[in-house]
Amino acid sequence: MKSKAAVKRILAVLDGLYPWDGRCFLEYGEPWQLLFATILSAQCTDARVNLVTRVLFAQFPSLNDFAEADIRLLEEAVRPTGFFNMKAKHIKSTAKRLLEVHNGELPSDIESLIALPGVGRKTANVVRGHIFNIPSVTVDTHVKRVSYRLGLTEHTDPVKIEFELMRNLPKKHWIRINQQLITHGRLVCKAQRPLCGANTASGGCALRNDCERPAHV
Repeated sequence: MKSKAAVKRILAVLDGLYPWDGRCFLEYGEPWQLLFATILSAQCTDARVNLVTRVLFAQFPSLNDFAEADIRLLEEAVRPTGFFNMKAKHIKSTAKRLLEVHNGELPSDIESLIALPGVGRKTANVVRGHIFNIPSVTVDTHVKRVSYRLGLTEHTDPVKIEFELMRNLPKKHWIRINQQLITHGRLVCKAQRPLCGANTASGGCALRNDCERPAHV
């Protein structure tokens, strides 16, 4: 694990590169819409999910509409996000559970959230951070990759990474680190051909001196 000084330095660089503005990559209006959009984001880009949900939330504007939806229509609506049969089933079932168990409200505790169909810790933490402003660490593929390369974690299991980052990062950085590592992973620390070197068109990675596991091009 990085020293406290190294962690502080990395966080300062990330704050400089990607100032925290509280935004979410997924578009939503109602809190439950973020939950559904995050379910759809599994194995799908945020950009594609946003294209789908702009139509989806107009077609099904309420939880009741989702709970009572013809599953075939719902499957067709979410088809572009992939794994559409399971995603449609989870969204319909979750809408029913929110209405029947939670009076149509989104719960904030992680136990109630992960009890919803199709909701894991990643989805629950997105909701907790953006809807309830509860400090939470969300580990997606970008966070997993970048935090491991930087030596912020020794693990490759998402749940272990989540708890290690929570132990070793200041709580005030928990929500912002998600967005910062995701953005850095998309723009610079890519899974394939990361822009590590100073001679790249981007100027290279500002964190390359702190990278413990560089993925050489």
